[in-house]
Amino acid sequence: MTTQVTKTVLVNVPVSRAYNQWTQFEEFPRFMGGVQSVTQLDDDRLDWVAEIAGVRRQWQAKILEQVPDRKVAWAATEGATNAGSVTFEDLGGDQTSVSLFLEYEPEGIVEKAGDAMNLIERQAQADLDRFKEFIESEQYATGAWRGSVESGSHVGTPGVEAAAASRGDDGKAGVSGKVVAAGVGVAAAAAAVAVVGTKNRSDNDQDDADNPDAADVHVSSGVETGSVSGSPGAPAARMLTDEEIDAGASDVPLDASHTDRERP
Repeated sequence: MTTQVTKTVLVNVPVSRAYNQWTQFEEFPRFMGGVQSVTQLDDDRLDWVAEIAGVRRQWQAKILEQVPDRKVAWAATEGATNAGSVTFEDLGGDQTSVSLFLEYEPEGIVEKAGDAMNLIERQAQADLDRFKEFIESEQYATGAWRGSVESGSHVGTPGVEAAAASRGDDGKAGVSGKVVAAGVGVAAAAAAVAVVGTKNRSDNDQDDADNPDAADVHVSSGVETGSVSGSPGAPAARMLTDEEIDAGASDVPLDASHTDRERP
């Protein structure tokens, strides 16, 4: 099952400046939370490395269509299956509407859990908001590429069908050690709760059989929020907050060295 995300942000800069900055793909980590690196392989191929919620993903994407001041559309060719487009609309008065459409296929338990919590959707909006802050704080784009890319056919808004080459790939996914530890901890906690609950039910049933007058007396399982019997102080599993998601790129300085997109 695929997931679609559509987000839009209004930026108070001319359309050419917003578009020019977006063409500097290798600078995406400066405002995209979780994106560790983007490498320009050639005119229309990019290599991405990202980590969100502890899941490391790598993929290569092909730019299917690029029209100056209007659109950039892409689809994965290997790795994480995804496709989409970013469009730019000149609203006049030095204002530009930037719209993102993304369709992807979540893989693995951790990623599907994040998808169920709308993690990617919230991340996408946070990334656009940071792009707005970044481009509005600058008096100019850090680089530009005004060339065009055409696939020879009408692209429109590509979905995962355009990324068929990446389907069946393992996505080069890797789960960080901290997430594995957290997953093991949650599983262990769940197992402990099940064992304690089963034992207490069994003990209660036996007590009720031996002492009918005590049928209304029940033994506490000893399991409280945030702890498990036998594991005092063990943290409870919880959902990420919006603030924690927004903090994904907080350690990436906005004054990082500029890397212009260079093409022949």
